[in-house]
Amino acid sequence: MSTLKTPFRYDFVGSFLRPEKLKAAKKAFEEGTITKEELDRITDECVTEIVAKQKAAGFHAITDGEFRRKFWHLDFMWGFEGVAHEKDGGGVQFNGEMADLEATYLVGKVKAKVHPFVEYFKFLKQFEDEQTVAKYTIPAPAQMYQQMIVPQNIEQTRKFYATDEELIEDIGKAYQDVIKQFYAAGCRNLQLDDCTWGAIVGDAAKQRYQSLGVDIEEVKSRLLKVNNLALENRPEDMVITSHICRGNYHSTFFTSGPYDSVADYVFAQEHVDALLLEYDDERSGGFAPLAKVSPDKKVVLGLITTKKPELEDKDKVIARIHEAAKYIPLDRLCLSPQCGFASCEIGNKLTEDQQWAKLALVKEIAEEVWK
Repeated sequence: MSTLKTPFRYDFVGSFLRPEKLKAAKKAFEEGTITKEELDRITDECVTEIVAKQKAAGFHAITDGEFRRKFWHLDFMWGFEGVAHEKDGGGVQFNGEMADLEATYLVGKVKAKVHPFVEYFKFLKQFEDEQTVAKYTIPAPAQMYQQMIVPQNIEQTRKFYATDEELIEDIGKAYQDVIKQFYAAGCRNLQLDDCTWGAIVGDAAKQRYQSLGVDIEEVKSRLLKVNNLALENRPEDMVITSHICRGNYHSTFFTSGPYDSVADYVFAQEHVDALLLEYDDERSGGFAPLAKVSPDKKVVLGLITTKKPELEDKDKVIARIHEAAKYIPLDRLCLSPQCGFASCEIGNKLTEDQQWAKLALVKEIAEEVWK
């Protein structure tokens, strides 16, 4: 078993553009022209190839590119008792584009069962070596909580949970169980992906909650509570990090706003080992909130964007790293892209070559800054 621990000085979030071979296989399976076994075989091949490319690029974390899922978050939720989903033609409005999603809702109490993602991890783990460690990405508990209390789901959720507190309790306990499943399978590096904090930053979110008559500070308290509850009793030698995002769908975003209004919660109080933070453009605000990061956490600066193919100016990125170091020691900082390259199957608007060029730039800059 690899003893390496994330995050690394040069790192990445987790998802990669789906290769054409995989897209064709999934389409053929949906049309009924290949079997599930054939699809699984092709998926295994594609995962094997993407891991080899990550190693060739010199990265120490390896992921399966999230190739086995359609959505970065919903597929994981489908692996719990009490959760159902269907294709209903709905979605979520992003900046200039409607994100095509599947309705995901409760049909009973949330409980853990043998989670399919753990088997996916086992396939990935075989590729670990002395230079690399398998990292697995799952949506944060707060993401699942938020999914079940959105306006289109709240009436259904109240059939099983009279209060949000009861829902939080069950989600937290179910996550504890699944985290133990990952640990038993040899996972020592788990990443929570979390859009909930990114969705409540900025004035627009504050006004939205005010119009609904909801106390936004109470919302923040509940997001923190469900995430920390899930992390109770975690194994001491398991690294758990959190990637905070503002939405990443086909190169569009969901929200804008600085971290200032959530720093006292997620930066200061969430019980994770590191934060991977989106900082690729002005929508993220300044670095001052980094002063609120508790001293036991590292921060991975997402200064390279996955939303556009153009390469960033190396000197400007280095200058921004040193600007961030005014608020948190350079030794606790790392570098990565701001998000994955394909949070959903559709992927972002760049080519695979451009994807690897972005990662090469991350590595080059990190090696120069941290020697």
